[in-house]
Amino acid sequence: MCAPWTMQFTFCRDPTRPVPVSVVVLVADGARPDTLGAALDNGTLPALARLRAEGGLHTVTSVFPSVTGPAYTPFLLGLFPGTAGLPGIRWWDRARADTRWPDFARSYVGIQARHADSDLTPDRGTLFEHVPHSLGSLTPIGRGLAPRNRLGFNWTFALRAAWTHFRGDVRGWLIIDRATSAKVARRIREERPDFAFCVHPGIDKTSHEVGHTHQAVQQAMRIVDDTAARIRADAERDGRWGSMHLWVVSDHGHSPVARHEDLSGLLASWGLGVCSHPWTPFGGPDCAVMVSGNAMSHVYLELQHTTRPYWPELAARWEPTAERLLARASVDLMVLPYSADVCEVRARGPRGRAFIRRTGARYTYEPIDGGDPLGLAGRVDAASPDAAHDACAASDYPDALVQLMQLVASPRSGEMLLSAARGWDLRARYEPIPHVSAHGALHREHMQVPLLLSRPAARTPRRTADVMPSVLAALGLPIPPGLDGASFV
Repeated sequence: MCAPWTMQFTFCRDPTRPVPVSVVVLVADGARPDTLGAALDNGTLPALARLRAEGGLHTVTSVFPSVTGPAYTPFLLGLFPGTAGLPGIRWWDRARADTRWPDFARSYVGIQARHADSDLTPDRGTLFEHVPHSLGSLTPIGRGLAPRNRLGFNWTFALRAAWTHFRGDVRGWLIIDRATSAKVARRIREERPDFAFCVHPGIDKTSHEVGHTHQAVQQAMRIVDDTAARIRADAERDGRWGSMHLWVVSDHGHSPVARHEDLSGLLASWGLGVCSHPWTPFGGPDCAVMVSGNAMSHVYLELQHTTRPYWPELAARWEPTAERLLARASVDLMVLPYSADVCEVRARGPRGRAFIRRTGARYTYEPIDGGDPLGLAGRVDAASPDAAHDACAASDYPDALVQLMQLVASPRSGEMLLSAARGWDLRARYEPIPHVSAHGALHREHMQVPLLLSRPAARTPRRTADVMPSVLAALGLPIPPGLDGASFV
């Protein structure tokens, strides 16, 4: 019999009462579908292979920019980054409304990570706000979590993580993953939250430092497998597994990078006054370079303006700069916003140019003079976001029409958006160690991610934005209107 003081908790359950449904999401940050699938096939990840056999493994599309932080908004808000207010891990506040003097710049790499929750759009709730009995670990978004339920978000942990990061300590990240996931498993067993969100950064960190195919990445994936095995074993022992959903998902992929373009230094060498991290207070007035991932960048132009200028009014002065940038081997795609619903996409050479237009739920892709920068084989007229997704599915740029327009529409986005070429990133300085693998761009290797489910899906998932409404559906909670994803439960 339970002691009287335990009756307020759920450690002792009346066997005649149904077990409440719960959802556990494990984020294998940086995992690619092919890498995870190969590890499942060769027996490296037995617990996850068992989930695949019982539920299924899907390849879904992440978001642009495909980078930690912005790519968590679909998991926790059901919104794309531009809609949610996090257009990159670095962005510049043209309106001077949400940041502070002297630089009016934001970077979630470092101490300003604490501002991510307040930078989110205030009119949409996070899963932690929709599901009060929640637990989160190492999540860059935690709005709605009580401090004790947000593991890995305090000064002690921040100092430890910073020391590990700036030393380029691969083994240190794996130690952090193991320690944190063990705490999460224990808290789930003892407190039985309705929703748990557990992040494993080790796959991403080791991929940056030693490459995505390195043995250290396999070790990081085995930590995810161990976490899933422990959570499942506890739930089976306590009679909770039959009512638990256990999902594993990634926020972005990875691809090798051997060459690093110093984008901010390049523009400064062309005689422009450039604001960029980490020395943003000392930049010039012409443009701000905000790199994410490091394979994409926002470039903000004419910083004296507090309202956003669009390309038609900038072209007279900035067209030569755009042409010089596009000629660089490091740049694969350049996106120039014409309005919140129209943009021009450019690529070098015969791939040429095209317009993307959004009219309500309809997306059109209109090649200019025979160009086809996204490789969609001509004009596309998609009547819905899902139709637009399917039109891009076989291309090198999954979901590009929707992802480019959601970012173009954000008032926090730049006047040029750059997606790096394969083998390149756009930040050559100020990383603690040189990256040998990167992400952030629109390429398939960055945009496609695995989604592993413990139960068969009711419909085929398309996007990571489907996770948030699916959690609510699994828990029997109402799904708010206006989300960028749809439930697969």
